[in-house]
Amino acid sequence: MIYTKNGSATTRQAVSSRGTGMTHWSAEYFGPRDTTTAAARGVHALVTDMAPDETILPHFHGTAQFQIFTGGCGKMARHDVQPLVVQFKDHHTAYGPVVAGAQGLTFFAMRMEGYGSAPVYLNKPGYREQLQPSRRRNLLSAPLVLSTAPVLQHRSVMSCEPAYAETYDDGLSAQLLRLGAGMTAMTPDPRSAGGLYLFVVNGSLDYNGASLPLWSMMALEPAEAAFEIRAGDQGLEVLLLQFPRENA
Repeated sequence: MIYTKNGSATTRQAVSSRGTGMTHWSAEYFGPRDTTTAAARGVHALVTDMAPDETILPHFHGTAQFQIFTGGCGKMARHDVQPLVVQFKDHHTAYGPVVAGAQGLTFFAMRMEGYGSAPVYLNKPGYREQLQPSRRRNLLSAPLVLSTAPVLQHRSVMSCEPAYAETYDDGLSAQLLRLGAGMTAMTPDPRSAGGLYLFVVNGSLDYNGASLPLWSMMALEPAEAAFEIRAGDQGLEVLLLQFPRENA
């Protein structure tokens, strides 16, 4: 299936963090926030706005995920995170702490499978028994620089820039595609890896007669074919986030 979510059609709700106990804000894109229910089967994505100076302790998830840091600033362990940093981490791979700065920190989390991806915290007993074999990759990109509005709109040449310097034999990749107004490009083929997310970070994406603005996303399950995307009349910068093949 192909899942689509308009970024302007989400409403943040105050929630109590399961990890910190603090109140921060969140909105669901695909699937429920509670990843322990059968309803969480399939693609799963949400956005979280951390409170100022909030700390999420080190933990891991049972599924691979991309996280995109889009607002505020903070730390991921010893590393600075700010817009627009792209993180990928394999399943059963610990990361953190994630520490928000004084102005908060916003991130989007995207998974191809939500069920069973509830965080497992390293400060709680029993976490070792829940670990499984994994490639243990935890990748952070350098901050990606976005175009100004007129530069993006009037771009005449397509650009597709990798977020990570290394290439991976299991299909994992993250790329920033830049298109001027009305330009088109083919997506990567989700069947060549483990599925694909498209995440609009500047301008808009036209799909099936709808305009998908800033912070919109699409999720393509691994059985879907590549398709042509078109930039809106202001141009488009979109992240193409390809998950690794299972058991690669």
